Amino acid sequence: MKYLDTINSPKDLKKIPLEELPNLAKEIRERIIEVVSKTGGHLASNLGIVELTIALHYIFDAPDDLIIWDVGHQAYVHKILTGRRDKFHTLRQHGGISGFPRPDESPYDTFNMGHSGTSLSAALGMLEARDKKKRKNKVIVVIGDGSMTAGMVFEGLNHAGDLKKDIIVILNDNEMSISRNVGAISSYLGKVITGELYTKVKKETEQLIKNIPRIGEPMLKVAKKAEESVKGLMGPGMLFEELGFKYVGPISGHRFDHLFPTLENIKKLNGPVLVHVVTKKGKDYPPAERDPAAYHGVPAFDIKTGLPLNKSTIPTYTKVFGQTISKLAETNEKIVTISAAMPEGTGLSIFSERYPDRFYDVGIAEQHGVTFAAGLASGGFHPVVAIYSTFLQRAYDQIAHDVCLQNLPVTFAMDRAGLVGEDGPTHHGTFDISYLRHLPNIIIMAPKDEDELQHMLYTSVNYQGPSAIRYPRGTGVGVELRSHFRLLEIGKGEIIFEGSDVAIIAIGNMVYPSIEAAGILKKRGIDAAVINARFIKPVDESLIISLANKYHNIITVEEGVLAGGFGSAVLEPLERNSLSDVKVKRIGLPDKFIEHGSIKELHNIYGLDAPGIAQDVQSFLSIKNEKPLRGLLRNLRL
Repeated sequence: MKYLDTINSPKDLKKIPLEELPNLAKEIRERIIEVVSKTGGHLASNLGIVELTIALHYIFDAPDDLIIWDVGHQAYVHKILTGRRDKFHTLRQHGGISGFPRPDESPYDTFNMGHSGTSLSAALGMLEARDKKKRKNKVIVVIGDGSMTAGMVFEGLNHAGDLKKDIIVILNDNEMSISRNVGAISSYLGKVITGELYTKVKKETEQLIKNIPRIGEPMLKVAKKAEESVKGLMGPGMLFEELGFKYVGPISGHRFDHLFPTLENIKKLNGPVLVHVVTKKGKDYPPAERDPAAYHGVPAFDIKTGLPLNKSTIPTYTKVFGQTISKLAETNEKIVTISAAMPEGTGLSIFSERYPDRFYDVGIAEQHGVTFAAGLASGGFHPVVAIYSTFLQRAYDQIAHDVCLQNLPVTFAMDRAGLVGEDGPTHHGTFDISYLRHLPNIIIMAPKDEDELQHMLYTSVNYQGPSAIRYPRGTGVGVELRSHFRLLEIGKGEIIFEGSDVAIIAIGNMVYPSIEAAGILKKRGIDAAVINARFIKPVDESLIISLANKYHNIITVEEGVLAGGFGSAVLEPLERNSLSDVKVKRIGLPDKFIEHGSIKELHNIYGLDAPGIAQDVQSFLSIKNEKPLRGLLRNLRL
């Protein structure tokens, strides 16, 4: 019998006998592996949290009891158990279920959780709302140990301990966030059962008890049951107790006989409680167990081998960045690099192996990472901060106040800029142009291909002020990577080819689709020039003015929101120079959070592929040319 097929809600889960739950856990793991092997997604973290999720939904009463997942990529099991089993095959597909909790998808999803470290603060707000409504439901936070490196978590812990309200925090400790955890907190958690003092005391106590005639062995069994309490006295429990929490653990996150009695007991407690649960990322799928970092977020793969199904020979922008910054560091000793718990994801693992003393992983602490970079820059170094565009949002004030205000030489390498695909609205990097462009002193670049990324990095590390380079997720376009770097002239664009009817000014990964669109337009009798802007700030004002005077029709194309984006940057010099007769059409993303789906699908939906750009250009020119004709006809009728 397949127990999983009988579950449409947690009520159905509770009908399954306790002794059959290990079989259910096995079925869930098989389903996750089966689906993720086709759709891609977050694999290792979800394989590690199966038993814990089952236990939470068995003991507590969601959705009345609120479960908040931090970070949300570990919520696949939760989705399967809360009415989305039959939709699970649509995971991360356009029109299907999200890879993260979304309240608009299910009442069981209490909060949007795509960025780590936010759960406890949200939970405390929910807790206060609950108390003001005089309700008695439980509020449970499930947080990974990687998220414990985020400063916001400790702000929340501090507040929770002060409030002394009834909140349950489950610390899912698998010694991993995306990459190996770093920092004092991670080290502290890692000393739970490995400390010399604890090990020595345990061994001597066991031997002493064993030597007591007749009652030694029974006493030892009792002592074993009390072992977790002893660990709490010598382990990380001291930290959380000082913050005002009752600390329980550590317990195995894969044993129902540990999870059930613990959760049943803490359900009856009042005040802040933290349960330390130890799990294994990638559990029961050997490739993911061996290399959990590689199986954090995976494309479609072969289940037997664990290898990706469609591996391109074209290098990714991430890989080109990692190789280039490592090569630049050979001759520039001032270059140091900073990651926020993602050296593999940003390509800095290459650099970290070659220059371990010049690489810093600050954990999931983007704000600290940026100000740390500012401090290094003030000391004469040139830090390169590699953070996904969506995560760099978390450090906005630090970019403005600590880097740009002081005009410090810090490079921001913004991977995953633009649409990232199946991870959806919490991960699309669509706002970086808008949130950086208005900051004084910073220059912003976007390469049209992977070779130009090299030259932008070279230009950036030789620039004596703040700079940012935005580049997309995935493979490059397949151009040859030149072996020699060249300095780009700051604020100067590149004319790809001339035309006679309209100028298309594109930025970053929209240049090649614009070139293709020009080819489509040529067949329709429209001759379009294509320009690679290269710089978002400063824009090439002299080039824009000359294009405006020549064509009078300008199209801007960007993979970012139009509000305050690149198109707006092109409009500004036209306004400054009073070129009111120039007609401008901006192509980009609307004022909304973009749904999840493949990048190809999203480009098609939002008109950012070659046919979409061509259609927009043709429609724009048709409308413009119709206006004088309509006026002439109106005059004739009069």
